[in-house]
Amino acid sequence: MKINFKGLTFQVIVAMILGVLFGTFFPEQGANMKVLADIFVKAIKMVIAPIIFLTIVTGIAGMGDMKKVGRIGGKTLLYFEIVSTFALAIGILFANVFHPGSGVNASTATGDISKYTEAAAEGGHGFMDYILGIIPDSFVGALANGELIPVLILAILFGASLSGMGERGKVILDFFEKVSEVFFRIVNIIMYYSAVAAFGAMAYTIGKFGIGSLVSLGKLFALTILAMAVFVCVVLGLIAKYYRFNIFKFIGYIKDEIFLVFGTSSSESALPKMVEKLEKFGCSKSVVGLVVPTGYSFNLDGTNIYLAFSALFIAQAYGVDLSIGQQLALLGVLMLTSKGAAGVTGAGFITLAATLAVFPSVPVEGIALLLGIDRFMSTARAITNLIGNGVATVVISKMENEFKPVGAVGTVQGKEAKASA
Repeated sequence: MKINFKGLTFQVIVAMILGVLFGTFFPEQGANMKVLADIFVKAIKMVIAPIIFLTIVTGIAGMGDMKKVGRIGGKTLLYFEIVSTFALAIGILFANVFHPGSGVNASTATGDISKYTEAAAEGGHGFMDYILGIIPDSFVGALANGELIPVLILAILFGASLSGMGERGKVILDFFEKVSEVFFRIVNIIMYYSAVAAFGAMAYTIGKFGIGSLVSLGKLFALTILAMAVFVCVVLGLIAKYYRFNIFKFIGYIKDEIFLVFGTSSSESALPKMVEKLEKFGCSKSVVGLVVPTGYSFNLDGTNIYLAFSALFIAQAYGVDLSIGQQLALLGVLMLTSKGAAGVTGAGFITLAATLAVFPSVPVEGIALLLGIDRFMSTARAITNLIGNGVATVVISKMENEFKPVGAVGTVQGKEAKASA
């Protein structure tokens, strides 16, 4: 296989290897390299809100038929809920089969978790708080704050209104499409810096936490990775097979984005490029515009596996035996709380703290057991989320007969893609 030395994948892999070596041999300096990754992630976040807004608006307005928009939206949310439930169930199943918390010394749970418990206690996780939170305070404020769900709501309203204007809105639609191209060009410029960001992220992770932090909780980390791999290969694999595309070929197609997420530990860093990739893959622009941004808030498969698995890990570490009924209740609570924390910094721990508050028998301070390896876990969560959202977009496109592979994309999926188009 010919190696593309100028390709993003090669550059990011080399940068990560150099980052690991730098963090290993110069841990103090490596711990200070986080700023390199932070610059890149902030630069990407700078354009995410306008890209999501423009993508959804042009997608809905370009579709024209609001009944079709509602149908696609309904199918998307139903798909997300079903697949998210499978993800939570796999996390619970693996925790029950392998008992990762058994034998763990709970007295080692040291570390400051106050910022997570305080955030959970302050609210924002109740149903009414969640409903109020998705409605932006102002038009500009939604874009300025960069919160995905308010931007999503605003874009849907704007796109629906623009669609209702018919021919009179075509000038605005054409203008938005050109502005969207400008933002994607900005993303391409930012991507030149991605290898530097990957180096900084890996140097920081190894320099700050060391490989030892991974080894000490290796069983938990390995089993979580295994659960996510089973989810991707089995659950998403079967879904992909039913809709006549190959999950492994699809993963190979988005390898650049996967390595980017692996290097930066942020799924948001790959969002703009995923939009482009999925359109080139054959998904219609309108479906991509609706499904991808929605998925980043409602289809967090990796996060769901992590939350379910970690909650039972903590219970096992403290010798708390949750009954089947309590575990089903845990699944139900997580189905709600995992949505409420979407887009919140430190959402994993905040959601976990809020969930455990419903089960007072499980000490919330147990989340300190996870602090040492959360950086590694966040990478796995982000990659699983990315793959899950990509598969969801292809599936919804095929459901709506909006999938039309062209050119080189047809060779990615092979005969299966052409047969299903």
